[in-house]
Amino acid sequence: MSPNGSDRSSRRPMRRKLLQVLTAGVVLATASGCTYKDFPRLGMPTPVTEEAPRILSLWQGSWAAALVTGILVWGLIIWSVIFHRRSRTKVEVPPQTRYNMPIEALYTVVPLIIVSVLFYFTARDETKILALSKPAHTVNVVGYQWSWGFNYIENVAGSTGDAKADKNLGAIPDKYRADFPANAGGVYDAGVPGTRNPQNGNPGPTLWLPKGEKVRFILSSRDVIHSFWVLPFLFKQDVIPGHTNVFEVTPTREGTFRGKCAELCGVDHSRMLFNVKVVSPERYQQHLKELAEEGKTGYIPSGIEQTDPARNAEKNQL
Repeated sequence: MSPNGSDRSSRRPMRRKLLQVLTAGVVLATASGCTYKDFPRLGMPTPVTEEAPRILSLWQGSWAAALVTGILVWGLIIWSVIFHRRSRTKVEVPPQTRYNMPIEALYTVVPLIIVSVLFYFTARDETKILALSKPAHTVNVVGYQWSWGFNYIENVAGSTGDAKADKNLGAIPDKYRADFPANAGGVYDAGVPGTRNPQNGNPGPTLWLPKGEKVRFILSSRDVIHSFWVLPFLFKQDVIPGHTNVFEVTPTREGTFRGKCAELCGVDHSRMLFNVKVVSPERYQQHLKELAEEGKTGYIPSGIEQTDPARNAEKNQL
């Protein structure tokens, strides 16, 4: 067989593989459950809080920067493959260059610029997202193996007590307890792995939130590290024993949304699911009264208390 015939036969399997790869790519791109309306979010759920669009914007900007960088790198690779491939007539080794200062400076400076820009926008948005104000409502989210509990720190008819002095909330630092409503007896809802949402049957307990009103989440754990993640919030934060994480959101859309633990916390981690039901402020207050009527008054233990040095360090950060 001639050399040319050998070359043609060797290229055929490669062409078939390339065709298969392209076909698989087209199938993956078109057979997913996404529509053209979902594409701009680049895989993110539809935001349902006032804070989530900022996170979505950061996500989209990061993808845009990665795409521009990828196109540049792919272009340079393809250009090198095409214009610097070995000639069929010249087989000698090309001249070797030990170093090229402009190129070395380029691939040192450009990554530093990219990382610096990403760091700036991430730090800016994180500062905004984690900023605390005077919330209308406070919920202490308690993580424990293998479910979730919710302490609604509110003044509720039929529930007496004082959240600021309640021993069950002792894991929460004083700087957050100072913002609790006066004489807030509160109510709670505690789940187990077998708990299900009565409306849709989804597994896990249901956290109720009012639409259009700012809610502060105080996260605490009784045992190991968990992670509180409500998917359409586009945000999650670790629930750490002996340390308190706090953030605030304002829900903007009514509905029931999925939540889960995003930190591998043990053998039944996959069962740590919950639901978030956003309703009108009036329906939210009615739900708190229903919990009180069910006898779920007061608070469940919030978790492992911080040590004094940690509590003092938290205060110094204000």
